[in-house]
Amino acid sequence: MLYLITIALIFILYFKDKNKTINGVKKGIKKLKKNLPAFLNMMILVALSLHFVSKDLIVEYLGAGSGLTGLSLAGFFGSITLMPGFIAFPLSGILLERGVSYTVIAVFTTTLMLVGILTYPVEKEYFGVKVTIIRNVISLVIALIVSLLVGIFYGEVGLIS
Repeated sequence: MLYLITIALIFILYFKDKNKTINGVKKGIKKLKKNLPAFLNMMILVALSLHFVSKDLIVEYLGAGSGLTGLSLAGFFGSITLMPGFIAFPLSGILLERGVSYTVIAVFTTTLMLVGILTYPVEKEYFGVKVTIIRNVISLVIALIVSLLVGIFYGEVGLIS
């Protein structure tokens, strides 16, 4: 649907101003060619991380009673893994069924969505090293706060000790 809307808008803009539209499309293609290698590298890293960090491995180290170690590992795995929400949230449901606490799941999913170790090369290219590092540190702090609040809400704060 988005592609159809884009094509329709290009045609409308073409009839409004032919030269600007052609120049805009050329610039867009040039930017795509420039950025495509970085995105392909990121996708390869994502595929490799998902291959080596299986669901069973995560459950083994994040299960009930893992305490601060489980919380730290969940934050680490979440930070280095990248997956869309439609995969992350069902995975969280599987982890919950296998005995992983809500607190650990919260830090895992929050770091998964917010902290981007794998996206660092692309982010630094667009935002610069300083902004990328600041964004990731702030995201990690937010993830820890969210997991603490979830732990308090579900009465699991004693599991973290």
